[in-house]
Amino acid sequence: MKNVTDSFLSLGHWPSAGSFGFNTDILATNPINLSVVIGVLIFFGKGVLSDLLDNRKQRILNTIRNSEELRGGAIEQLEKARARLRKVEMEADQFRVNGYSEIEREKWNLINSTSKTLEQLENYKNETIQFEQQRAINQVRQRVFQQALQGALGTLNSCLNNELHLRTISANIGMLGAMKEITD
Repeated sequence: MKNVTDSFLSLGHWPSAGSFGFNTDILATNPINLSVVIGVLIFFGKGVLSDLLDNRKQRILNTIRNSEELRGGAIEQLEKARARLRKVEMEADQFRVNGYSEIEREKWNLINSTSKTLEQLENYKNETIQFEQQRAINQVRQRVFQQALQGALGTLNSCLNNELHLRTISANIGMLGAMKEITD
């Protein structure tokens, strides 16, 4: 290790007149070396750094451009989705209104149909009641007539004797004879 440090120290003692050498004075050489290194870096690195910055700038611009395109596409899709939503909402409202009106129409149709059916049933009921009343009245009339006829026959049979019977027959024959003369 001592040999390595000695070799660096011996480099510092070389004569500097007319030849290239190293200055070991740190305070004098450091700002000059740094300015030379920075100058060389700026001169040669300016192109590289400029290219790196330009590449970075282009990537950022491309990313921004892509983002803007994606944003525009997203806005366009959002507008399309909003338009579809409005259309669907309008259709839903229309279906709702049509559904309500259809339900109302069906309700009134059902009410009218039921009302007509009830009216017809009421008419049939009234006709049936009237028919049954007429039938009952006819049956009662027949029975009353039969009973009256039976009572009259019974009264006639009990009141008529042979002489009254013969007189009635003679009177009827006389009436028939008179009618015959009128018609001739």
